[in-house]
Amino acid sequence: MLRSIWEDIKREYTYGNMVTRIVLVNVAVFIVISLIWVILRLSNNWADPPLYMGLRNFFALSSSPLYILTHPWTIITHMFLHEDFWHIFANMLLFYWFGRIVGDFIGNHRILPLYLLGGLVGGLVFFLYANLRFYSDPNPHYAWGASAAVMATVVAAGVISPDYIMRLILIGDVKLKYIVAVLIFIDIVGLGSNINTGGHFAHLGGVLMGWIFVWQLRQGNDLAAPVNRILFKITDFFQALSRGQIRRPGPKVVYRNPNRQGSAAQQQPPPGGPTHVEKRSHQERLDAILDKIKMSGYDSLTKEEKDFLFNASKQ
Repeated sequence: MLRSIWEDIKREYTYGNMVTRIVLVNVAVFIVISLIWVILRLSNNWADPPLYMGLRNFFALSSSPLYILTHPWTIITHMFLHEDFWHIFANMLLFYWFGRIVGDFIGNHRILPLYLLGGLVGGLVFFLYANLRFYSDPNPHYAWGASAAVMATVVAAGVISPDYIMRLILIGDVKLKYIVAVLIFIDIVGLGSNINTGGHFAHLGGVLMGWIFVWQLRQGNDLAAPVNRILFKITDFFQALSRGQIRRPGPKVVYRNPNRQGSAAQQQPPPGGPTHVEKRSHQERLDAILDKIKMSGYDSLTKEEKDFLFNASKQ
């Protein structure tokens, strides 16, 4: 049974859209952190052990500037980290509904950049609020969860298609703009509750980013493009590293075989025939283009890459 579930997950991640992949990553992180929590609590008389708190904070966003400087990955990891079941359930449900709408209207390749930018702006707003509000508290405060990134996606969907109809249980058909307005209103009211106030500020930061993202896209500025370029370079680097294509400095050659040139000449293929190196570089370039399509879509290819892909398809 477990093997069948694992195969289903791999298939969904490989062939699913970006919304599905982000949901799977969030759920996977939640399962791992929950299992660690259970194991550590059982070994500590059902009390939250300091080891778990340290592990959680290792990936959470802190209000301490020094902590962020020494833990820069938390700028990204905090938006994939959840502790409470209902927290991740609500976030992923909203993200699945509204993310699919955004993907259908402006493209699947803009989902991840919108998610990341929403989480980054939300994290920045939390950081500013925490340092202004808790100036007398020497202890750092931490934030985690995808809520800001999700709210950016929710607002983007509402701005793109405000009259889109969604059918809600027990209510019926409701236009998207009213659902978005209610969700924003809940966060605004939450600012005065003194409960998770920093979280509500972060959510509103995501709201702002979602609106800016669509507004800039309508102005002809695609904020997803530079993010996708960075993501593609990172992906390409690790793929090249796994294939051993990144050269590392090694010892210099101090002896050369005098017969090397002649041996090399004897090993050359007949004129007109492709060498093994040419075949390998052709396949590597094709793989890189296919990876780029998978990450950013066909429209992100240059004219040279499109021509290369077209010629490769005829061979």
